[in-house]
Amino acid sequence: MQRGLRTAEVSSTMHGQPLIEMEQVEKAYRTPAGDFRALKGIDLEVQKGEFVGVVGKSGAGKSTLVNMVTGIDKPTSGHIRVGSHAVHDMTEDQVASWRGSNVGVIFQFFQLLSMLTVAQNVMLPMDFAGLYSSPKERRERALYLLEQVEIAEQADKLPSAVSGGQRQRVAIARALANDPMFLAADEPTGNLDSRTSEAVFRVFEKLVDEGKTILMVTHDLDLASRVTRTVHLADGEFVSNLSQHRSPREVAYA
Repeated sequence: MQRGLRTAEVSSTMHGQPLIEMEQVEKAYRTPAGDFRALKGIDLEVQKGEFVGVVGKSGAGKSTLVNMVTGIDKPTSGHIRVGSHAVHDMTEDQVASWRGSNVGVIFQFFQLLSMLTVAQNVMLPMDFAGLYSSPKERRERALYLLEQVEIAEQADKLPSAVSGGQRQRVAIARALANDPMFLAADEPTGNLDSRTSEAVFRVFEKLVDEGKTILMVTHDLDLASRVTRTVHLADGEFVSNLSQHRSPREVAYA
């Protein structure tokens, strides 16, 4: 694969219509010293079923990029499309409704509600989106998802009663609650030890094997080497593109 091509160009030459598309996305923040450009003309395409890792030093713009794709923040300029949705054109209410039904977001620090049980935390997005017709159906789906991430036996415990790795599995199950179009994971293993990080990463690999699309920010270059494609940000710009276009398992054991 030739280096130096824009990420969008590399992806579009090998696939059809992308699931995620960013075109010339800029993000600037006002500071006392003037505007700070966190993203500078970003072009990115992510195909359905890809596992894309975003790497770079602290302050490179990785989290800002994820916030743009998920609608958590708005670009200063440029276009962002996910499926048929023009995320950059949505109002705050529209993007909140869209995100609740279409995007699963996983953070470094879990962000589980401490007063709710593990199962209730997974049910929460279903409640907000009004999906599934009864509490019984929502609990059944929560238990199914907890089983998929191998933590169903902890369903009725509070988050404080399970380990950090188990909490991150709960967060993954919660992100999957509404069967989202894609998962956005911002340093999902950054608060975990290496053994637990490996276990969580294997959950992501399984999800990709089953057809899920994942965009993952990580500082762990070992994990980043095992995704289907890695993009490298520095000072708000892509500086290289390592496009493997193989399954995570092929990359892991090559």
